[in-house]
Order: sequence, then structure tokens, then C-alpha cells
Amino acid sequence: MGRAVTVAACALNQWALDFEGNAERILRSISIAKSKGARYRLGPELEICGYGCADHYYESDTLLHSFQVLAKLLKSPVAQDMICDVGMPVMHRNVRYNCRVIFLNKKILLIRPKISLANAGNYRELRWFTPWNKARHVEEYLLPRIIQEVTGQDTVPFGDAVLATEDTCLGTEICEELWAPNSPHIEMGLDGVEIFTNSSGSHHVLRKAHTRVDLVNSATAKNGGIYILSNQKGCDGDRLYYDGCAMISMNGETIAQGSQFSLDDVEVLVATLDLEDVRSYRAEISSRNLAASKVNPFPRIKVNFALSCSDDLAVPISVPIQWRHHSPGEEICLGPACWLWDYLRRSKQAGFLLPLSGGIDSSATACIVYSMCHQVCLAVKNGNAEVLADARRIVHDETYIPEDPREFCKRVFTTCYMASENSSQDTCNRAKLLAEQIGSYHINLNIDAAVKAIVGIFSMVTGRTPCFAVYGGSSRENLALQNVQARVRMVLAYLFAQLTLWTRGMPGGLLVLGSANVDESLRGYLTKYDCSSADINPIGGISKTDLKSFIQYCIENFQLSALKSIVAAPPTAELEPLVDGQASQTDEADMGMTYAELSIYGKLRKIAKAGPYSMFLKLINLWKETCTPREVASKVKHFFRTYSQNRHKMTTLTPSYHAENYSPDDNRFDLRPFLYNTTWSWQFRCIDNQVSRLERKEGISVSEDTD
Repeated sequence: MGRAVTVAACALNQWALDFEGNAERILRSISIAKSKGARYRLGPELEICGYGCADHYYESDTLLHSFQVLAKLLKSPVAQDMICDVGMPVMHRNVRYNCRVIFLNKKILLIRPKISLANAGNYRELRWFTPWNKARHVEEYLLPRIIQEVTGQDTVPFGDAVLATEDTCLGTEICEELWAPNSPHIEMGLDGVEIFTNSSGSHHVLRKAHTRVDLVNSATAKNGGIYILSNQKGCDGDRLYYDGCAMISMNGETIAQGSQFSLDDVEVLVATLDLEDVRSYRAEISSRNLAASKVNPFPRIKVNFALSCSDDLAVPISVPIQWRHHSPGEEICLGPACWLWDYLRRSKQAGFLLPLSGGIDSSATACIVYSMCHQVCLAVKNGNAEVLADARRIVHDETYIPEDPREFCKRVFTTCYMASENSSQDTCNRAKLLAEQIGSYHINLNIDAAVKAIVGIFSMVTGRTPCFAVYGGSSRENLALQNVQARVRMVLAYLFAQLTLWTRGMPGGLLVLGSANVDESLRGYLTKYDCSSADINPIGGISKTDLKSFIQYCIENFQLSALKSIVAAPPTAELEPLVDGQASQTDEADMGMTYAELSIYGKLRKIAKAGPYSMFLKLINLWKETCTPREVASKVKHFFRTYSQNRHKMTTLTPSYHAENYSPDDNRFDLRPFLYNTTWSWQFRCIDNQVSRLERKEGISVSEDTD
């Protein structure tokens, strides 16, 4: 009857500029899709070159190698008798576009350029590409010779068109176009397009997955149709983790769900759907049909191919499912762990080293590495040959099989407690117990000799010896002595990362992990070039509040009892002298604000785009039950003063896993000056004037009440 169509959405762990590996993964996904009966295969955005090529898009080599891979795909026997939809950059009339190249049996059917480019947050597509602004317009694209020799075509259609097969009609969207207010699927659906496809390069952000799912389902809820979404997955070479979540939806309901976090480099989602379900769904929506009668038609590319078979009565049809979302604790447990695994195997290092202080942040980082070890063992148990090969390469043992996460952790993870005279026995014990429970190779050392040597050099040169505040020293002396300790730890971390495996008779070096959370970075509550300076930081985009929840998740799911005392202890840097053997210094007292307040400041500053005055106006309402306007003003001023004084630290911030939309990452997400006028004189005067007006008004109100 020609009603049942089988389609495939792919999530691929592509790597920027890894043309060899990217081509192999694309071909493997095509092969899997075909073996499952699919007649149409959709891959992620820019999958041939990898999404994160950045300024490499300017290079002609990137375009050349993309076409070379395309030629390989066109010629492959695997890619026959199936419509294949792949992503790559294409230059048309000296303008570079982000494109989908759709082909069938060695013939290119259509090159469809992206219409709406992502250019906010981490995305800079307008830097490298131009949007296609010619709606429903198609031009002839002259193919390069290496493609002409394969296809026998001189030119192919290039532009905003849809494909008309023998049994249905397909229309293309690319990532951002789904999020745009005037998404192409709206008018394509009115013009009779029944299958919408979306190739994405969408990264993980905590609590974001449901937004993508809701957008896909709503795309077909009002207008009917089938929606197929593919997405990249894994670490593409920078701070982002692309989180898969390939999905297939029909008439507002999810039909198939791909994994959000996984170590599988290739995941293929296949569903079989009944086209008549789309047609009957649309038939009773009179408002949709009235709009459809007036729509401006899209150019149609006729394709002599059907996505269905003539005899499909016995073909089982996929049924709707309920989407399962991860909790934030699960997201933190799985996302950064997968990102670490990609970074470790692709950097060809032998493991990680973490300065483990016994506090929440470094303990959370240790738990993420432990989660990574769990994921590796689980993937090997499930038969993932690539993960097994990577694990053997990392530990330099061709017969090794990772089965126990603690045993694997011992091989690839070194933790180091760096004590000073200001460290308490409590934190030392907490770090040691956690290391035992996760299985890391743990080192205890004391940094006092190095600190005294450095301070001794200063004293010998200047004739002055700085003192801590508790011994009569100034605030400058107090801070300098804390910074020396912190920076010595960074130097020792790199020394031990380079040579620890050498002392154990093992080859290779270790990547140093940082553990500064997003709130501390925002406030600048860290020493420049201390242990926050590392190779990578898996928690740098995660708030203190979420990390506490994650620690609780690990207590419950990994049975790590050592974390109970860690989460109960007040956060402290332990850089000032102890009092009766206990830390007298706490983070929140040092910062002059709580971590909960910091999260609010961060969200207002970045997400709500609030400067000092706007933040004050929002907070006098938000905090009206607990703070007077003058107290709110004092808090806002303190935040902006300390934020601006420390903004320069963001220029050297360790590359961190991006997980939070109020991240202060200076690399490309949060572009701000790093030399501020920290008095904020005009802005703070506006706040003071408003406080005075509110207080006068309150005084009049009180007087009236008294009368």
C-alpha cells in the first residue's frame, strides 16, 4: 500500500577536523540504518568536518577535505538504495554556507543551506557562514570535479526546496531553525511536507533537554507530521559536550528516544511510521487546512524513490513512548564523565591527577572521574569494542579488560592531598577515605617546606617577613601568604602529573583536573594560577548548589559514605592558621556572600542581562521579605565591586565543561572587559538615589500610619 516509512536519526561522536574518523562513523551509521530497514538516514549538523572547526572554516582545506569525504560516501556500496542526508560547509558563488547535502545512489538531490544561523551564547555561526536569505528560491550549484567524476552531474539544485518522493514529501531544517519564531517547518507543513528533518549541533546544558523535546513535539502537534532530529554527541574538541538525544516524533508524540549520555560513538535510532496517520491527523484541523490553501509553495525536487514498500501490511508500526528525562544529579554524573572520557582518549594521555582537598568541589570532581570509570566498565560489559580498545591503549595493556570501576580508577586516576600547617586533620581524613572508596591512587604530601622556602627568598631579598592577620599582619600580607600556598599546590600538581606514573614504572603522563565551580569563578574567589589552573575542569560550569545535590546523588547511587561528612562540612580554603586544630576560615565569610546569593547574582547578570541598577530593582522585590532596600543595595554593590575587581582571572580560567547558562567563561560565552572601573560611580549613584526615594516614601507611610 505504500504507507509505512522507515527512517533513521543518528547521533555521532564527531571530532573537529578528524575527517578519517568522521567518515568512518558516518558510513557505520548508514550501514546500521540500512540493516534496520531504514530508507532515509539523517546525520548531525556539519558531521563531515565536525561542528567545532571554528576559524578552520575559513580555510579552503576544510572545504576540500569535506568534498573528498563526500566523494567517498557517494561511492560507498553501503550508501546505496537509501536517501542519505549529511552535513558539511559549502562555498557557493564565493559565499560559505552551512549545508545539508542530500544524495541517493551516487546522485546529489539537493544542497540545502542553513537559513537561520545560531549566533548567541557559545555559537558564532555568523562569523563563518552566511544565512540563505532567498526563501523558496533554488539556484544551480556547479559541483567540483571530484564530485562530478562520481555523480556524472555538472550542477545540482542549491537553495530552499523540499524533496518529493514517490510516496511523501520531506523538508529540511537545520538546528537553530527549529528554535526560530518563524521555523520553516510551519509553512512547509502547510505546503504538504509530511516529514521534517533537523540536523543539530546542540550542546548539553543542565535542565535543557526537555526544551528541545518540547519544541520537536510541538512542531507536529499543531500541524501534524513526522519530525526526525539528529544531534552530535561527545566532546568535539572544546568546552562543549554535545548530548545526542536523537528523536523521532509524530503528531505531537515522541516515537523514539536516543540516549543523552553514552560512550557509543555511533547511535542509530530507527522508527517505522504510517503516513496515513499524518494525513488523517491533518484532515480534521480546519484552521490548518484553511491556511494551507493560501500558502506560497516550495520548489519541489522530484525523486524517483519511495520511502515505503508497496507491500507493507505486515510491517510493524512504531508506537508513542514517554520521554525519560535525567535528573540534574544524573546529568552531572553522566555528562562531564563522558566529556572527560573523550578528552582522555583523544589527548592520548594515561589518566588524570586531581588535588583532592576533602571539600565539596574537588570531591565532586573525583566522583565524576569515578562515574567515568563506571561508564567505561559498563560499555565494555555491553560489548563496546571501541571503548575496550581505548581503555587498553590508555593503560598500555593489550590484554586488559576493565570490569571493576575501582580497579580501573586505580590505573587512571591519581588523587593528591597537599597539606600545609593550616590544613586540618578532618579534611585529610575525608580525602583519604573518599580516595579509598573510589579506588584512586592516593598521595599525601606536605607543602610547608616549599612555602617557607619561597617566603624565605622574599624575606632575604627585602628584609621583611609577612605575617598572617591573626599574628598582626596586614590584609595584604594575609592574602599574599594564602596565595603562595595555593600557587605552590599548582606547581606540585603539574610535577606529580608528569612524573607519578614514572615512579610507578608506568608509561605516560596525567592530565591535571581543576575543581573551581561556576560561582567561585563568577565572584573571582580563587587565586590566579593556583589549583584552579589545570588542563581541564569538569565542574567549572556547575553551581555549588547543584554540586551539593550531585554529592547526595553519589551517596545514594555509588554508596560513597565518605561524602556524608564532606557535604556536611562548611566550605573552606584552609589557607589561614587553624584555631584549636580547626579551620577558622570559611568560603562564604571570605566572599561576603552565600553561594545561594551568588547563583542569583550570576543568573541576573548573564541570563537576565542585568547591570547593577537593574539587578537592584529586581532584588528589592525578590528579597523584600528578608532585606531592606539599603541592605539589597549594599549586597549588589559588593557583588559588582568584587566581580569587576576579579574579572581579569577569567582570561586564564581553565577550560571547563559548559553546563550552566550563567557561566562567566571569557573564552567565547561571556564576552566582557577584564579591566573595569570598579567604582561603578554612575551606576551606584542611581542605586543610592532609588534607595533614598524608597526610604522617604517608607517614612511618609510610617508617619501616616502613626497619625
